[in-house]
Order: sequence, then structure tokens, then C-alpha cells
Amino acid sequence: MIKDTAARKTIIDIGLRMYTRGFVAATDGNISVRLNKNCLLTTPSGISKGTLHEDDLIVMDFSGKVISGYRKPSSEYRLHTAIYEARPDVNAVIHAHPPLCTALTVAGISLDQPILPEVVLTLGSIPTAPYATPTTEEVPDSIKQLIPHHDAILLERHGTVTVGECCESAYNKLEKLEHTAQVMLYSLQLGSAKPLSSKQISELIKLRDLYAGK
Repeated sequence: MIKDTAARKTIIDIGLRMYTRGFVAATDGNISVRLNKNCLLTTPSGISKGTLHEDDLIVMDFSGKVISGYRKPSSEYRLHTAIYEARPDVNAVIHAHPPLCTALTVAGISLDQPILPEVVLTLGSIPTAPYATPTTEEVPDSIKQLIPHHDAILLERHGTVTVGECCESAYNKLEKLEHTAQVMLYSLQLGSAKPLSSKQISELIKLRDLYAGK
């Protein structure tokens, strides 16, 4: 049996934080952690992320076969496995429905603009994947060209996906996304969202390369 106690505790904690912050509603969203090159631990279908218990979680392989757990896998599991297959450096994936990020995609407003210096430093650009029918192969296909180059992506009308070397890292990027969306909303309400200049962006990229690697 795969030892995944720490991963289970982390997913429960992150799920509760997502629910408390309003990043998911009802049974929306899913969280997974890569256990090894063949398996992941993931949240099941049909359960609020705010009421999860450790024995609700499922261990499954990348083909979708359940190895342990008694609940039904999320219909979005292919989004997670596609990311792990494309990004060996990623060990956690979070799909959420933060309201402001989602609202911006409905309004056709992109976050792929250099607005906040800390976002340029930590996330770089934030693209929006084209609309895909939820629960279908269209969803992983919609991010196929983006995920090799981005850790945080808006899904048109379908929330966000963030990835990281651990679950905490992926969650922090989710918080950063929704905060950025909130700043964008306030900026537009006040008149406009003025982007950073080319010189300012170049200086930030130099810092990012120096401290975090390209």
C-alpha cells in the first residue's frame, strides 16, 4: 500500500481553505497530488471540499483505474493526469472555480497583462484557455499548449487550474490569481488597468531569473 498519510492531510487542509475562501462552491473543484510516476491521490466526485475526510480520497493510476478508495473518481481526472504527463516537475494540481477569475473570462477580460510586479515575478503571464465542455477530453486538450509554459491558467467559464511542486505551492498560486482578478476589477471600476512599462518588466524578469531561475 502506498504511504500517503501526509498527502491526505494536506489535501484535506487545502480543500477546507479553498471552500472557506469561496474558491469553490457546493461540490465544485478537485485537488490531486502525485504519489509516484504512476499514481496520484485525488479528491472524489460529488463531495464538498469543505467536508472532506481522509478516507474519502482516492488513489488511482494515470489510466483512471482506482487502486484504493471507495468513492467515484472526479470526472475531471484527465485534466490532472494530462498535466502530470506533460510536467514532470509538477507534483500537485488544483482546479477551482474562484468567482472573480471566472467572471473575468465570462466578460472576455484577460489577466495576461503585466499589472502587478509580484505576479510578473512569481507567475509571469496568465493565459486564458479556450472554452471546453466540462468533464470531457476538451478540457485537457484546451490547456495542452499552455501548461508546459504556465503554472496558472484561467479556464474560460470554468475557473482556474494551478500547479506546483507541492500542494501548498499550487494553492498559493490560486490565491494569487484571485487576488490579481480582484485588483483588475477594482482598476477597471476606477477607470483603467495601466500595465507596467517594458523597462519595468525587463527589470522584474532579471530579478526573477536571478532568484528563481528562468
